[in-house]
Amino acid sequence: MQDDYYTRGEKEFLLKIARTTLENLLRRDDKYEPQTVNQKLWEKRGVFVSLYKNGDLRGCIGNVEPIESLIISVRDDAIASANDPRFSSLEEPELEDIKIEISILTEPEKVEMHELKHGDGVIIAKGANKATYLPQVWGDLSDPEEFLGSLCQKAGLNKLCYQDQAVDFYRYQTIIFKEGKI
Repeated sequence: MQDDYYTRGEKEFLLKIARTTLENLLRRDDKYEPQTVNQKLWEKRGVFVSLYKNGDLRGCIGNVEPIESLIISVRDDAIASANDPRFSSLEEPELEDIKIEISILTEPEKVEMHELKHGDGVIIAKGANKATYLPQVWGDLSDPEEFLGSLCQKAGLNKLCYQDQAVDFYRYQTIIFKEGKI
């Protein structure tokens, strides 16, 4: 999936779905039902919706696997991001300070650890333990050992789990866009 797979208008429409979803949720306690005749936006995609308040992460929820259509996933992930358990629930007065970012994912591919590169979205899995970092996390954890160690811990595993032969690695790419920066 090329970065230009989605037009500027389609990206703006997806951001509008996320924004309208949050407004309806917080102002009217109403679930927004997005509609479009654009079949590309009905394709199933892995997607994450991230909320930023004054540049700081305020919520981020999504699915790596393409389990629902893009427009419904954006809506549902916006709702879930407003209630990200790592933070207090988003409140209506915060809306004006929130910037929305959407990450649309390619299908994850299984790779060897040495095939991972800076800028990949990465999934680490061992048994029932699994976690992912979007490519944006490389900006905060640019050292590969620090990145993988932190991802191991996020999966509930030992910090050095990435050295274990029983650990599986997957990578994916993303198309990332946010309000004010498409």
